[in-house]
Amino acid sequence: MRKVLIITYYWPPSGGAGVQRWLKFAKYLRTFGWEPVIFTPENPEYPAIDESLAKDIPADIEVVKIPIWEPYGYYKKLIGAGENERINAGFLSEKKRPGLAERFSIWLRGNFFIPDARKFWIKPSIKFLTHYLKSHPVDAIVSTGPPHSMHMIALGLKRNTNLPWLADFRDPWTNIDFYHELMLSKWADKKHRLQELSVLKEADEIVVISRSMKRDFLEIYNRDYSVITNGFDSEDVADVEVTLDTKFSIAHIGTMVKTRNPQALWEALTGLVRDMPGFANDLEIKLVGSVDFSVMESIEKADLTKFVNRIAYLPHSEVVKVQQQSQILLLLINDTPNAKVILPGKFFEYMAAKRPILCIGPLDGDAAQVISEVKAGIAIEKDNQEEMQNVIRELYQKFKSGELSINSKDIEKYSRKSLTAELAERLDEIVK
Repeated sequence: MRKVLIITYYWPPSGGAGVQRWLKFAKYLRTFGWEPVIFTPENPEYPAIDESLAKDIPADIEVVKIPIWEPYGYYKKLIGAGENERINAGFLSEKKRPGLAERFSIWLRGNFFIPDARKFWIKPSIKFLTHYLKSHPVDAIVSTGPPHSMHMIALGLKRNTNLPWLADFRDPWTNIDFYHELMLSKWADKKHRLQELSVLKEADEIVVISRSMKRDFLEIYNRDYSVITNGFDSEDVADVEVTLDTKFSIAHIGTMVKTRNPQALWEALTGLVRDMPGFANDLEIKLVGSVDFSVMESIEKADLTKFVNRIAYLPHSEVVKVQQQSQILLLLINDTPNAKVILPGKFFEYMAAKRPILCIGPLDGDAAQVISEVKAGIAIEKDNQEEMQNVIRELYQKFKSGELSINSKDIEKYSRKSLTAELAERLDEIVK
């Protein structure tokens, strides 16, 4: 069996979206002839902890760890956060609007921590792994980002060892939705782009998670790119008995940053509460995960606070149940320049839950196209309040008559096992 070294910042007990993709790949790689070896930090700053994910770690897998130094202790002091307070991703602030200290820290992050705050782990990791691989050989290297420092480690290792290297982009680099918020100097922007270009040029294989991301990368550097989407694990939903919510629950699972704030949806719901008999008695807005301060302000302004059921971070095993129990699953695409590229990992878990998906985002984006392809729900443009009202009214009427369901098709190609087969093929190709 061939061996692949996987360089990843996120690994259990990390929770959140970042850990899912490569935990699931590692779970199934042995089935396709590859033994995963994980390289990950010993003391990382994870946004959430989820012990339930340990069940997916392959038995007797080799996990190699070395310490990492990150500047988050200084960052927490700068913004007045507690020592044990976890740092949210994507500039999310749950308790207040970002102040001067937060804005200054973002400027520091963008201009001095390039490509990201894990940059101080790059050189020690290259040195350690170059020595480690002499006595523990592997057949290929994988890096997964963000954080894109993982790609820079793999780049240094590639130059030292000439091992075949697959770089996996779970999110874009310079085209990520918050790149324009980093307040970059021309020098910093150039350095980000040069590092990105070096990875795109020197990796033997580049994997991206959507067709639109592939098109964006082609504009940066013309080469072959492989699209392997995120997916769902059939074992997560097998034999899970659930009872549907008695309320007309519209559930959003995961982080709701300010760029996902669906203003038109809140206004549409306000209109239905006012005009549609019985709707107010049945409505539940279920928000599972971190929610930005600005989103809660919008909900309050729309007089919908009394309908909100906020649930803090849940273990993944519990999230799966919530998705299957909810009447409607809300998928919000960030209102950012790269909106068409965004294909969130949770979308595929929504798909596996087999509940109607209400997607708010561009109709020509990847998420809307996949929803249409598998008949998993409906997509609506972010400002089309009238259509939102019409669609929700129709869904509510089906809910009242006990007919709210979907009949999706051809979703098995998005199973984690099927996607791992595709990944193994790419690894087989680069080691030939």
